[in-house]
Amino acid sequence: MSCFLLLGYTFIEPYWLIVNTIPFVSSDIPPSFDGTTIVFVSDIHHGPFFGRWRVANLVERINRLQPDIVVFGGDYVHRHAKYIVPCFKELRHVTAPLGVFGVLGNHDHWEDAELTRQQMSRAGITILDNLATWIVQGQERIKIGGVGDLWEDLQDVRPTLEDTDDSDFVILVSHNPDYAEFIPTRNIDLMLCGHTHGGQVTFFGKWAPFVPSQYGQKYRYGLIETPKTRVIVTKGVGTVTPPVRFFARPEIVEVKLKHE
Repeated sequence: MSCFLLLGYTFIEPYWLIVNTIPFVSSDIPPSFDGTTIVFVSDIHHGPFFGRWRVANLVERINRLQPDIVVFGGDYVHRHAKYIVPCFKELRHVTAPLGVFGVLGNHDHWEDAELTRQQMSRAGITILDNLATWIVQGQERIKIGGVGDLWEDLQDVRPTLEDTDDSDFVILVSHNPDYAEFIPTRNIDLMLCGHTHGGQVTFFGKWAPFVPSQYGQKYRYGLIETPKTRVIVTKGVGTVTPPVRFFARPEIVEVKLKHE
């Protein structure tokens, strides 16, 4: 009986979306950005297991948080390119006064990368794949950039790092957290990554039998300190096949910047 209950629970957990608030403290954060909220969402996987109504509900949850900045970490759809247009018809309703940004993930390349880019732009999402921009507030600014997917694209971090120095607060968005092993300098203060789904099925949150990473459990989930940077890896929102989760609840990550 307990086995059937556990099995049933694995199909319920994917619908149990939470908000995970992470304070992020750094002396590089300008005073005018103290208290700034970044909402980070990845791995929506809109498709047969994550219907359009769930994308609409996700947008409502994001906007309810009243974020200053929204970042999408890629893997917007699952299994078929026909889901791309309806997904971004919902995501275009996301609002954030300092901007909405995003990168592509491996699934976006597998389905239709060009259509994904087109729909991101139409939805008002600034594409960061191998690109970067400054976010300005008053007389101060922070930089946000991204790299292409580690499995399916090139990665050029130079646009993110150019015109920055040690005192600038720099955010890098990479769908795959393994790229943290390859960043060339310590000038990146924060990486935002998805891809792993937190393992999706875990042994009570402690260990996952499968993590799509070359580094085992290291980048499965959470705030990870490396010699060069700090990395936030989200468990994501959707699922891949099978459409189950176990002690890896889907989440919206809310990063609260704090000037030290």
